Amino acid sequence: MMSKIWRNGGFRGFLVAALLLLFQGTAFSAYPVHEETLENGLKVLILENRKASTATFQVWYRVGGVDDPLGRSGISHLLEHMMFKGTEKHGPKTFSQTIKRAGGIDNAFTSKDYTGYFQLMSADRIPISMELESDRMTNLLLIESEVMSERDVVKEERRLRYEDDPQSLVYEEVMAAAFKTHPYHRPVIGWMSDLNSIVPEDLVEHYRTFYTPNNAVIIVVGDVDPEATMKQVRTWFGGLPPGPPLRKAELEEGPQYGERRVTVRKEAQLPYVLTVFKTPALPDRDGYALDVLSSILSEGRTSRLYKALVHEKKVALSAWAGYDGLSNGPGLFYLGGTAALGKTAPELENSLLEEVERIKQTPPSEREIQKAKNQVEAGFIMEQDSIYMQAKTIGAFEMAGGWRLVDQYVDGIRAVTAEDVNRVAQEYLQDNRKTTGILIPQKESEESL
Repeated sequence: MMSKIWRNGGFRGFLVAALLLLFQGTAFSAYPVHEETLENGLKVLILENRKASTATFQVWYRVGGVDDPLGRSGISHLLEHMMFKGTEKHGPKTFSQTIKRAGGIDNAFTSKDYTGYFQLMSADRIPISMELESDRMTNLLLIESEVMSERDVVKEERRLRYEDDPQSLVYEEVMAAAFKTHPYHRPVIGWMSDLNSIVPEDLVEHYRTFYTPNNAVIIVVGDVDPEATMKQVRTWFGGLPPGPPLRKAELEEGPQYGERRVTVRKEAQLPYVLTVFKTPALPDRDGYALDVLSSILSEGRTSRLYKALVHEKKVALSAWAGYDGLSNGPGLFYLGGTAALGKTAPELENSLLEEVERIKQTPPSEREIQKAKNQVEAGFIMEQDSIYMQAKTIGAFEMAGGWRLVDQYVDGIRAVTAEDVNRVAQEYLQDNRKTTGILIPQKESEESL
């Protein structure tokens, strides 16, 4: 989970030491958030941060790939694109142009569980964001010609990001095999056949269902006064009508009775292996141990996977592990790698699994476990210097179960023991939770056959 979002290696060592000297042994409470919910159900979270005269304004909707109707995968992502196409008051492209003229930047993102929109600008200009966001929350224009044009844009995005990217294609195939009943088996960007079937009426229904104040969360972080900001939020959003209460189904995945495997034959330079194991998601206690386990396996050049597979055996150009536990559905633990020149996918896969068996047989040393915990904690804390990441962290935790879980995260990591890591490896890294995808490189002439 957090280990993959916040850690990226490089000059980590010095920062880890400095941050841990500063924070170790103290309680961690990153976010004194002001929380308020308007009468129409809109939740507002405000964090005052006076380090610079900037602020980020974000609107998160509780709708993502899991909410796409059957046969319409990708509609949540397509709607994200359409949110920049204008309203009667603010025409096409006006939103981003207005933010840019005000000296700010804006963008959006869609995940399997949520969709978010953000602006980053001078704090005194945040009311501009409020006016624009409140307008498109209820007055979006979904013109047929614009929908069809943007649908083509998303289809091309899909071709570039998945169909023309062998490793991304492996990921997509692995997810489709790992989940049979849970909608996590569908790609957020959508299947091409589903994208072809989406029409404007589908988007209108999706928009009216999910883009309502009672299904949204506003997050403001930066050089702002919470009381004054709340007054502005009430002005722009307080009068918006709530939508009907949403009753989302409890989504579950049935039991798995053995390993699932997929093979992708695609033009590529080197073999690639991706294995995922179904795990609990946070705030389950085991999620913290799984996060530390991923650090032990793949954080830096002294990690187990790098030393064994890249440095010693030279079977891989890269090898990594990760934990994705910040979700509404099942969590996932990842193992992956790219084979070295002349090595095969089976050789790489066997080497990855050997390292898993090692840690399942013997708990890590106290020094190893403490180093991994320090890396996870320092990586998490290091990101808090960015108001954008502070807001995104609040939003991601809010979507997964409540923003207050942020304060539990570091404490949860600190409480992990070597025995916890050994136990979760034994319990969750098993064949009846495993799905493996293998990329077998093909020459262009072979792929077209």
